[in-house]
Amino acid sequence: MYKQRLSSALAVEGLSEQEVLNALEKPKESKMGDVCLPCFKFARAMRLAPPAIAAKLLPYVEGLDFVERTEVVGGYLNIFYDRAAMARKVESIAADKATVGASDEGKGKTVCIDYSSVNIAKPFHIGHLSTTVIGGALYRIFEHLGYNVVGINHLGDWGTQFGKLIVATRRWSSLEEVAQNDEYFLNSLYVRYHREAECCPEMDDEARAWFKRIEDGDSEATAYFDVFKAVTMNAVGKIYGRLKIRFDSYAGESFYNDKMDACLDILKEKNLLMESEGAQVVNLDAYNMPPCLLVKADGATLYATRDIAAAYYRKKTYDFDKCLYVVAYQQNLHFKQLFQVLKLMDFAGAEDMEHIAFGMVSMEDGAMSTRSGRVVWLQEVLDKAVEKARAIIEVKNPESTQKDEIAESVGVGAVVFSALWNNRIKDIVFSFDKVLNFDGETSPYVQYTYARCASALRKGGEADVGNMDLSAITDDEGYEVIKSVLSFGDSVKAAAKLREPCCVTRHIVDLAEKFNRFYIGHRIVVDDMPVRNARLLLTRAVANVIETGLSLLGIDCPPEM
Repeated sequence: MYKQRLSSALAVEGLSEQEVLNALEKPKESKMGDVCLPCFKFARAMRLAPPAIAAKLLPYVEGLDFVERTEVVGGYLNIFYDRAAMARKVESIAADKATVGASDEGKGKTVCIDYSSVNIAKPFHIGHLSTTVIGGALYRIFEHLGYNVVGINHLGDWGTQFGKLIVATRRWSSLEEVAQNDEYFLNSLYVRYHREAECCPEMDDEARAWFKRIEDGDSEATAYFDVFKAVTMNAVGKIYGRLKIRFDSYAGESFYNDKMDACLDILKEKNLLMESEGAQVVNLDAYNMPPCLLVKADGATLYATRDIAAAYYRKKTYDFDKCLYVVAYQQNLHFKQLFQVLKLMDFAGAEDMEHIAFGMVSMEDGAMSTRSGRVVWLQEVLDKAVEKARAIIEVKNPESTQKDEIAESVGVGAVVFSALWNNRIKDIVFSFDKVLNFDGETSPYVQYTYARCASALRKGGEADVGNMDLSAITDDEGYEVIKSVLSFGDSVKAAAKLREPCCVTRHIVDLAEKFNRFYIGHRIVVDDMPVRNARLLLTRAVANVIETGLSLLGIDCPPEM
């Protein structure tokens, strides 16, 4: 909170402001101060022992208006903030919800985020959850920090699988039946195709021929393709609505079909494209990577070819400062190759592209496969979570007239929160019991804390800031809440810098835990008005931070539970 002012005050005795700022850290225990400066790293430059350095620096911060006291412990300079001054800063957070944790650090900068990227004709399964909610959270976090954000759904709308679906449709269904059904019906055709093709391999030749007709713009083939896409987009739109996900572009693989030749020409001009067994590749031996295959021997292009074309299009269209790809870590090599090829092409945005990798989701009995039909559908997960939430609400709040709305917010929120709780790189073994656990470090716990705040504010009204006794919220428990409220913005910035939404997730759980401890030990709505107003102020600030934090994750805050 005050680190910038501290580093400015301590930029003495040959120390730079940035040097001090980088060294300041949070003590392991609150009894050791609000912030401390370990002086060990300055010993060589200042030619003093760390305790002597701490003692020498102490006078420079003693007179600051926000510092209550300082102390030297070993080689540490411990600094304690003025609690009343900190409490007064809560007023702005309580007064304006829209600015909680917000900043303008991204003003004038554009971030493109490529995420979710659904495959046409395949339903959402639980494996799609991570890319979708991580990307959605990063979209909202960057936007909250003032960036111009472009959300891109790079649709998987190209490939032989569409020829396979045409074959399956013609053999076992009809275009009319497909149009009247949903994505699960399409998937059943896809699964049946692979089962039947094991005995009839000639079906694959038929599928390739149909896809070639799609590539050539054949009207009959594209009619099938258009229906497959319409059915899928209608279905995923409903899932995105429940998850509060939005996109600014749905330009998928097919969009770049007429944009790849220009990129291949650049590669040829720079003598980067070479032939290998009839295929066209970029040799990456010098970078300890296998060659990047761009054109197969039969003339077909690949993911990498279209991704190169997409990079050029996005830079030209959006002039991005950063382009993030939220894709599972299984694609690490693909993105290393892609970024290296773009560097060799002297692509203007090559240094500004990042692969935001995340762990894989598997079932408890193994990996999932849409070909074999071994999947857990995301819609099923959301529905079951909502159903369980509805049952709990029925018991805990039988008089509520909004059970269905609350159940949707709580159930869907629990699933989203579970995917954003850990560092994104961690693998997840999907378990209904874990995802639907409504105890502990979960979204329902945080939502319940918000509802508790809302209830207290309904009973006590809004705080009169002109008539407050701040000592009512600056005891140890209240001060812990204040510090958590005031440091929320730091967690939002950390989430953007590290590309880790869990920075926000964990912060609001920590805040909920601290507020609940305060709430249990301190009545909010008391007769003593100065005390009541101070506690209502803190309660409003907590509610605003929780609501903002959950909204950044894509989760609702029901006013009652």
